[in-house]
Amino acid sequence: MAEKLHVVMLPWIAFGHMIHFFQLSIDLAKAGIKVSFVSTPRNIKRLPEIPPSLADLVDFVEFPLPSLDDDVLPEDGEATVDIPAEKIEYLKIAYDLLKHPLKQFIADQLPDWIIINVIPYWMVDIARENKIPLILFSVSSAAAFVFLKHPRCLIGDGQKRLRPSWMSMTSKPKWVDFPSSVAYRNDEAIGVFEGIYGENASGITDGERISRVLNGCQAFAVSSCAEFEGDYVNLYERLIGKPVIPVGLLPQKKPERKQFTDGRWGGIFKWLDDQKSKSVVFVGFGSEYKLTKDQVYEIVHGVELSGLPFLWALRKPGWAIDDRDALPSGFRERISDRGIVCMGWAPQLEILCHPSIGGSLFHSGWGSTIESLQFGHALIL
Repeated sequence: MAEKLHVVMLPWIAFGHMIHFFQLSIDLAKAGIKVSFVSTPRNIKRLPEIPPSLADLVDFVEFPLPSLDDDVLPEDGEATVDIPAEKIEYLKIAYDLLKHPLKQFIADQLPDWIIINVIPYWMVDIARENKIPLILFSVSSAAAFVFLKHPRCLIGDGQKRLRPSWMSMTSKPKWVDFPSSVAYRNDEAIGVFEGIYGENASGITDGERISRVLNGCQAFAVSSCAEFEGDYVNLYERLIGKPVIPVGLLPQKKPERKQFTDGRWGGIFKWLDDQKSKSVVFVGFGSEYKLTKDQVYEIVHGVELSGLPFLWALRKPGWAIDDRDALPSGFRERISDRGIVCMGWAPQLEILCHPSIGGSLFHSGWGSTIESLQFGHALIL
């Protein structure tokens, strides 16, 4: 009997990335492919459990996150959600140090494929040295990559000609040859431009990371579907001259709810069960987005004035002393008959697939967008 195909998955240590890589790992395992999912110990402990029927096909492989001098990262800071936004550039430094143990791991395992995102650019050389094909898996949209055009446009003179400033990102690119209104708003363009092309403590811009991985990969997989942005998928394939594979909306099946029958979430799901179909607004701004006090208070006013039942998943902001300090005094009491604010982690997929949820108010993150679309919800961005 032929040996099973073996794939190594290496996501960036942000939960928006890790969850999508995990979901793709499960789908690959269902197809009979052996998967080694690589991350740090604390991150792996926070991922969902592997279905028992796939336990022999999916292995979690732990590598401790290398420490940095001067305690620049918190002791348990193994993911972007654990640290302030201004420290993420240092998290990239620690993550890049994983290339040393991973070089030996890949040489020992010799998998059939390696699937990464854009951050571990050094995996291109490791894959090439071991003659292993590499797939870039993006948890962003195909349209976002079309805006970047060709890898050579992400660095040096190519970048300066294509993207001299953030203002160049606020209109439809000339190479988009079909009707589209997709472009960045001013505030979005400023953040994206700085995030991709700006210098950071790791010594390499995100644009250069993306360029190196795009040049070194054999195929580009994207968390999207042809029905939603097929024109962008086809255009990007022409732009980079490599296969662009839409993997579809993940997960492909509704998650089970059995693990939430007890405790706090058992009570919250019981409350959802008591609401009318499609009547509840789910409010959630993801694990990465850091809300200011003004933003939290604006959301408070909005959900209160709406008069609609709602479930709000809110992580304690850095400016709040504790969970109660994150919300205006008296707010919980005023909305107690029609709304719940749950602090900390929330099982977003299980919430979104509940029949009482009718719409989602969120930060326009691509992962949340495709999850909400998958369950047929109205989007409030």
